[in-house]
Amino acid sequence: MHFNKELRLLLSSQHFLIYICTNEEERLEYTINQITQKYTKHTIYSWDFIDGYQNNPNYINKAKRNPLEALELIDTLQSTQLNIFILKDFHVFINDISITRKLKNIYKKLKEMNSYIVISAPEIKIPTLLEEVITLISFPLPNSKEIENELSNLFEIMNIDPQIYLENLVIAYRGFSIDKIRKSISKLIYSNISLKNTLDIILEEKQKIIQQTDILDLEKVNHYLEEIGGLTNLKEWLIKRSCSFSIQARNYGLPSPKGLLLIGIQGTGKSLSAKAIAQQWKIPLLKLDIGKIFKGIIGESEERIRQMINLAEKTAPCVLWIDEIDKIFNRMENNNDSGTTNRVLSCFLTWLSEKETQVFIVATANNIEYLPPELLRKGRFDEIFFLDLPNFNERCQIFQIHLMKIRPLTWTQYNIIKLSNLTEKFSGAEIKQSIVEAMHNAFYEKREFNTEDIIKVIREFIPLAFTNQKSISSLQEWAKLGNIRLASKSY
Repeated sequence: MHFNKELRLLLSSQHFLIYICTNEEERLEYTINQITQKYTKHTIYSWDFIDGYQNNPNYINKAKRNPLEALELIDTLQSTQLNIFILKDFHVFINDISITRKLKNIYKKLKEMNSYIVISAPEIKIPTLLEEVITLISFPLPNSKEIENELSNLFEIMNIDPQIYLENLVIAYRGFSIDKIRKSISKLIYSNISLKNTLDIILEEKQKIIQQTDILDLEKVNHYLEEIGGLTNLKEWLIKRSCSFSIQARNYGLPSPKGLLLIGIQGTGKSLSAKAIAQQWKIPLLKLDIGKIFKGIIGESEERIRQMINLAEKTAPCVLWIDEIDKIFNRMENNNDSGTTNRVLSCFLTWLSEKETQVFIVATANNIEYLPPELLRKGRFDEIFFLDLPNFNERCQIFQIHLMKIRPLTWTQYNIIKLSNLTEKFSGAEIKQSIVEAMHNAFYEKREFNTEDIIKVIREFIPLAFTNQKSISSLQEWAKLGNIRLASKSY
């Protein structure tokens, strides 16, 4: 409804030349018709390059293959009625000097004519000469209610009762146009695929859409919270919010969670947690590679961060994972790029504070000293968690998890207590690697690995904590001050 209100406001406040960015011509035209019939009573004229004008019997096929003639008709039309002219794909012609000049001339007359021009285009191409007279707005993809209505109508036609799957399908189809939803459902129905198995196929289709942008990656989520040792506080926080993006939560009046900042040295489970969150909440996981934002020609970075935000919001509800966010701010301090990095980060931080869509941010950082105060203040994230090195009990749990995975029948034969005592200052990732290295050594000798093999690796291993003590101490001091919350129960 936000778009409807915005367009109604523009039509009533003398914005006579409107540029709407969308790929959904049919849905846009339907929406404009609905608005005009209900509120403004405008007559609609619709033009495209191949068929010329449509929707009005007096001008059928006028100005075929002639965009300048399409504008001439608007200029010479004698009418006392309120009119809206929808010009499709007009961005292709708008930079031609004759078209630009004609639009500027017509703009002066539109107020007297009670007429509006709506340019419908899939991308933004507005010449500098028209920036002052054109108002740019975006036509959003279908919201949850529109998708639900479309699915209900489709299933009614096909005599299918989708109620038990409807909510999951609505979430899965976020980010799809109505046309793509129709094609997808038809494909699934005629392929005799049960509705229970459609979600994975929809996710594959969504992955193809995301991959075309070369900004975000759709990650596979096959990790569960139970696979993470320790981090009890973090797990409890996440489990309580498992249904926060559901229709029931929205009806309850519950605001959607905004995001988490996970801080800790490498190997403490930050990346694994991001993947497990998406799995726990049953929503897609998008990963942002900051390097892709800053690659390319000068001036392109700002556009790419806007594309990233737009794509994430189209895919909502989703988890957006930003790995090693501290490196971005380190880049800002050590980079001379005419302010590009500052502008990109300003755009991102503003969105982080003001976003209303169901995009849950999971940002991870290794070094808190690089993070600016404005990122750590309340409001950017729901919570900031410190993932410390695992304590003795957590190390026992981590050893058990990994050994149960690779030796589900014989894991109890390993002396987990002794191994956990020997791995103080080890991260979870280093514990896993000590097991893997022991397996390699034993496999080379053509025998089963045992506790002594793991102990030998542990005694030869130098944990990252010994070379990164300053960073760990800094994080621990922050945690003691209460500035960030402990991800584990005990310190």
